[in-house]
Amino acid sequence: MDEKLMTNPNYAKAIEYIKTHDLNSLANGRHIIDGENLFVNIVDAGLRSVEQAKLEAHDVYIDVQVPLSKGETYGVKPRSECTMPVGEMNLADDIIFFDDPIEETVSAEAGEIVTFAPDMAHAPLIGEGSIHKAIFKVKVV
Repeated sequence: MDEKLMTNPNYAKAIEYIKTHDLNSLANGRHIIDGENLFVNIVDAGLRSVEQAKLEAHDVYIDVQVPLSKGETYGVKPRSECTMPVGEMNLADDIIFFDDPIEETVSAEAGEIVTFAPDMAHAPLIGEGSIHKAIFKVKVV
């Protein structure tokens, strides 16, 4: 695992929170854990095909995603290799999208933790049907 992640106290808090809380018992919406340093969004979302999914990246936050109701697939591509940005970074939402094709995917089963640092573009919500999941936003230090 990335040295920066391992030394980020916000990341350590996120992993500890995941280990010590029943994420399925949290209501949908945003739950503050440590102000703007760490919070989790519990969401229900529709899944889509690889062709419909868009790569995204963040500057301020690390995404720690935990599928809760079933497995989920994510498109992945090093951000440095993304060449087709869709506009500029949306600073208010800390997100930029890319039209680059998704050539590689990773999958996680329900309850598994997937981490996307700012240097990795990712396309969540690939699959069929819908999913209940947790998305932790971990401030980069």
